[in-house]
Amino acid sequence: MNLSEISRLTEDQAREYFERIRWPHGPVCPHCGSVKSIKIEGKSARPGLYKCHGDDCQMQFTATVNTILEDTHLPIRTWLMAFAILCSAKKGISALQLQRQLGIKSYRSAWHLCHRIRHAMGKEPLKGLLLGAGGGDVAVDETYVGGKPRKFTGRHIQGRGTKKTPVVALIERGGGACAQVAPDVTAATLKQAIRENVDKSARIMTDELRSYRGIGKEFAGGHVTVDHSRGEYSRDGLGTNEAESYFALLKRGITGSFHHVSKHHLPKYLDEFSYRWDRRKMSDGERTADAIKAVEGKRLMLKEPVRKLTFWEM
Repeated sequence: MNLSEISRLTEDQAREYFERIRWPHGPVCPHCGSVKSIKIEGKSARPGLYKCHGDDCQMQFTATVNTILEDTHLPIRTWLMAFAILCSAKKGISALQLQRQLGIKSYRSAWHLCHRIRHAMGKEPLKGLLLGAGGGDVAVDETYVGGKPRKFTGRHIQGRGTKKTPVVALIERGGGACAQVAPDVTAATLKQAIRENVDKSARIMTDELRSYRGIGKEFAGGHVTVDHSRGEYSRDGLGTNEAESYFALLKRGITGSFHHVSKHHLPKYLDEFSYRWDRRKMSDGERTADAIKAVEGKRLMLKEPVRKLTFWEM
C-alpha cells in the first residue's frame, strides 16, 4: 500500500494489514514460536490480542510484541503512514514535519518514531553477501558531513582537514549501498572498509586519493581510478559517479530536511538513505511493506538514542 491507501484505513484495518505483513501464514507466538493460538474477542480484550496454545506457553500477545512498535502509544495507522512517508521521501523528512503531517502531539514522540523506523531499516550483518560478488564493480568515495562554523575563525577549510564528520560510501554498480561514518580517511581506515564490505572478485573504482593506492592487488578485478583534478569523471564508463549520486541525495537531505545531524546519530540517517537506495527500483508501496517486515526482533528504547545528549546534539 502507498500513503494514499494507508491514510484511508481505519485503525482496525491498519492492524489487520500489519498482521498480514508480519504473519503472512497466520499468527506466530513471539514468546515460544508456536503457530497454535486463538484471538481473544470481547469488550474487555484490547484489539488484536491473541493467546498462545503452545505447549507450556499460554502467553498473550499482539502483533507489535518483539518489534519496534512494542509498547507504543501511537495508533498503528499512524505508524504505517510514517513508514510510507519515510520510504517515499527521497531526501528524507524531518521529525518536525512528520509531527505536523500526522498530528503527533509532541516533537519528542515524532523524533523517536523516526529513529525507530531508521533502526528497522538498518542492515543485518552481511553474512557473506558482499558488494560486487561475481565480479561486479564497486565505487568507493568519501565525503564530509556537517555545517559551517558558527563564527568566523579564520580560513574556512573544506574537504580533507576539516573538522566535519567523514563518511565513506561503497556503491555497487546497479546494486546496493554501504555507507558508514569513518574516524578518518587514512589508508588503513578506507582499505579496511573496502575489505570488510566488498567481495574479492570485484573491481574497485575510486578517485586519485593516495589512501586507496595498492588496494587493487587484493581484488581480482583490480583498481580503476579517475582524476577529478583534471576534470576526469569517467574512464571507459568507469568512475565514482554512483557514489557521488548517493552523497548528493544525502547532503540535500541533511541541508534541506534535517538541517543538522549529530555525529552520534549520523549512522542511523545513513541506514535510512542506504535503505531507499537499495530499493530504488521498488514502488513506494513495495518499499513500505518491505520496511514493515523488518520490524521484527528489533527494539529501540527512548533512552538509547537520547542518552545524555543536549537538545542541539539530538
